[in-house]
Amino acid sequence: MSYSAIVEILVIGNEILIGDIQDTNTSWLCHLVNSRGGHVSRGTMLRDDLDVIAEEVRRALERGPDVIFTSGGLGPTADDLSLAAVAKGADLPLSLNEEALRMVREQYDRFHAMGVMAQGGLNPGREKMAWLPEGGIPLYNPGGTAPGVLLQVGRTAIISLPGVPSELKGIIEASLQDFLDRTFGAGGSLSRTLRVRCNDESILEPVLGRVVPRHPRVYIKSLATTVGESPELDITLTVTGGGAGEREGLLDAAYAELGSGLAGHGIAYREAP
Repeated sequence: MSYSAIVEILVIGNEILIGDIQDTNTSWLCHLVNSRGGHVSRGTMLRDDLDVIAEEVRRALERGPDVIFTSGGLGPTADDLSLAAVAKGADLPLSLNEEALRMVREQYDRFHAMGVMAQGGLNPGREKMAWLPEGGIPLYNPGGTAPGVLLQVGRTAIISLPGVPSELKGIIEASLQDFLDRTFGAGGSLSRTLRVRCNDESILEPVLGRVVPRHPRVYIKSLATTVGESPELDITLTVTGGGAGEREGLLDAAYAELGSGLAGHGIAYREAP
């Protein structure tokens, strides 16, 4: 059985916790990790508080996931605290990174030349974005001004990304493909969906309760709907990690046994598109 890389996600920002901004980054990152054969073990939302963020980073490092993603808090203002908090949580100093400083300057100059920014160059707030935890590697941000940061702490890689979804995705797509390939290898995810002519999960439970423990590598989940909305519901089966042939074999076995169990209980089903 192949090992699946373990990932934790820390989403940072008061604007999320007061409901001003909807967090879509966690969902996107979870989908990315799952599609590469990894496993997200935890996702946490945090306020812009240096000590709180640092403590969560420290606790995550103690758990020892392969990757910690942080989202938000990389900008030029006083409440952008993520890099200082990561440094504190990892017990590392902050230092001015010349490569990050170059990235910041060039992006402001580029956006100024495009007429997007009123001024190019650097100022204290812009320079702040180039102070990284010691040993951190800046990651080019094609859609913004704050570089991402890749920091290796023991067995765990901490990847700090902006909170703006387009920038987060842009950094991953432009700067982290080699890292993702090394971390997740050829792992992937495979799913099938079985649609049953039943809208009551309690009727399905005797079948699921017997089949699920027999297929521990397959995540089997019935998806409840609003009562009365549909006479059917879906059961998804997902295998993450391992080789392509292994995933297919595990999924086929679980699907066949689940279908047989449903038929034995007189429950009609079909494979959903």
